[in-house]
Amino acid sequence: MAKTKILVIEDDRSLAEVLTYNLKQAGYDVLLAKDGQDGLLQAQIKSPDIVILDLMLPVIDGLDVCRRLRADASTRDMLIMMLTAKAEESDELVGFSLGADDYVTKPFSVKVLLERIKALRRRRNVEPATDEVTTKFGVTVDRRRHQAQAEGKPLPLTRSEFRLLDTLIRQPGRVFHRAELIDAALGEDTMVMERTIDVHIRALRRKLGEHADVVETVRGVGYRYRDTEAVAEAVG
Repeated sequence: MAKTKILVIEDDRSLAEVLTYNLKQAGYDVLLAKDGQDGLLQAQIKSPDIVILDLMLPVIDGLDVCRRLRADASTRDMLIMMLTAKAEESDELVGFSLGADDYVTKPFSVKVLLERIKALRRRRNVEPATDEVTTKFGVTVDRRRHQAQAEGKPLPLTRSEFRLLDTLIRQPGRVFHRAELIDAALGEDTMVMERTIDVHIRALRRKLGEHADVVETVRGVGYRYRDTEAVAEAVG
C-alpha cells in the first residue's frame, strides 16, 4: 500500500526539519516547500494527500495558498491543516472559511499534531453512501459522484461544505445542533469551536446564491434544511 503523502509548506527551517523527521518516523512520505509559490507548484505536480500549511509564508501567504488550492480542480480535495503562530479566533475562522480542514497554533506538541493528522485521514476514509441522489427545492446532492448542483449548475463546494449540505438535505425540516453538524461535516475527532459551523454555513449560503434560503437558521439551536411544512417558521 502506498504511503500517505504529506506536503509541508513551512519557511522556518528548524520547524520544517522537525516536522519532516517526525512525519517520516511515523511512516509518511514527506515533501517540503519553503514558500507559498513553491508549495502550490508541488501540490499541483506531486498531488499530496495532506498539506500542512504555514500561514505566514514568503512570496504567497498561507491564506492565499489555501484559497488557490481550493479553487483548482486538481488540488481541491486535498486535506489542508493550517499551521500558524496566530491564535486569534478571527484568524481561525478565516482559515476555515477558505476551506482549511484543521487549524493548529504554535507552539504545539508533535504528538498532538500526529494524532490530528490521523483524525484527518480517518475522515478521508469515510466514504459517502453510494448511488444516492437527493433533490430538494432545486438543489441536488449526488453522493456517488460527490457533486452538488443548484438548478443544474455545479456548486464549487469544499469537502466540508458538501458534507454539511448532504447532512441537512437528507432530513429536511429536522433541526441539527451545531455540535451534530461538526461531527457530520468536519468529523467527530475535530477540535473546533461551534462557531466554526456558522462560518461554513455562511460560505455554503454564498455558493447556493438564490437558493441560500433552503438552509434555515433556528436561533439558539442550529440549522435545518427547509421543507414544505417549515417554510413559515424560517428565521434565517
